[in-house]
Amino acid sequence: MSALRRSLFLLGGASRSSSSLIGSSLSGSSLVGSSSPGMVLLSSSTDVFQNLALEDWIDAHVDLQQRRLLLLWRNRPAVVIGRHQNPWAEADLPHMKRAGVPLARRRSGGGAVYHDLGNLNATFFCSKQAYDRGRNLGVVTGALRRVRPDLDVRATDRLDIVLNGDLKISGSASRLSRKSSYHHLTLLHSADRASLSSMLRPSCSGIHSNATPSVRSPVTNLRDHAPSLKWEELLEALQLQFNKEFGLSAALSPVDPSDDSAFPGVAAAAAELRGWDWTFGKTPKFSLKTCLPLGPGRGGALLQLEVRSGRMENVELMVSKDWIPERLCVELSAAMTGEKFCRLHAAAAFNAMSQRGGEDGVLQHRLDVLCDAVINAMG
Repeated sequence: MSALRRSLFLLGGASRSSSSLIGSSLSGSSLVGSSSPGMVLLSSSTDVFQNLALEDWIDAHVDLQQRRLLLLWRNRPAVVIGRHQNPWAEADLPHMKRAGVPLARRRSGGGAVYHDLGNLNATFFCSKQAYDRGRNLGVVTGALRRVRPDLDVRATDRLDIVLNGDLKISGSASRLSRKSSYHHLTLLHSADRASLSSMLRPSCSGIHSNATPSVRSPVTNLRDHAPSLKWEELLEALQLQFNKEFGLSAALSPVDPSDDSAFPGVAAAAAELRGWDWTFGKTPKFSLKTCLPLGPGRGGALLQLEVRSGRMENVELMVSKDWIPERLCVELSAAMTGEKFCRLHAAAAFNAMSQRGGEDGVLQHRLDVLCDAVINAMG
């Protein structure tokens, strides 16, 4: 299957009327070397890391001083957080792990969003001087009015797009470089709203941070209000409205970011975005202070710590001395210090102490209870 056919298959097919607007498949070199003032690109990948890496590749390699690009893409289920967000405060990480849904940290700001194949993403590229999020949102609202004139869609002061006055169908974020910019947004067509709401909730309580918090809003799908709206209608309308707004005549051209020969460096950039050091290690410094329930008749414990670059510092674990000796609490706190803030590494610290032995059966059981409480506190 060609990249073009694969792109259209993944996004829902092409209508007969849109076929005349489709251009040939493009590689990175043809993007860089093109003199066209505008392009509309369609990614054939549904991998969130590849698509985010493609955005950064275009921003870094394509001369955007006299050009505008629109990239259309969508992903298999994923949660995407902003550059300056705290994943433990934004996403239900244990639930995502059970469901096999990855977490991605993008390089732009903004809040957390849920992606799946029912969500269309659009990225507007231009020079920094020409950056205008309001105008870009006008392309989207204009495209929606083009295909469904009866829909009440409008951009808000927060630069979201809402339907019927208060139901959010699109959120956006942007990144400005020294000379270029990109502004990307979501567009809820037929996303799984149950998964969206279950995954966009905190993993653990007691977090104190200056990280950018997401603003929760009621959301809806376009298909809930326009059941016959097809993917190809959206693609064609966005392409036509983009051309109309900026005086262009760009065809819809597929691109394949999974082909590293066509887009050299995208695979390495995607691997970096998948890594723990970027996803969790780039979290702004935060602190955690939370009570740990130990069960009926056992009282509770207090855990407080700081996390810098994803690793635990200044760990204090306080438990009643008549339940667990203070020396063990000190040892446990020391064992956790410097470890990654995650369930797996907390469990490893406890296991190291358990394997050392020397504690009686009752005390060992209490340590196991405490270990479970600490792990649960980390989401």
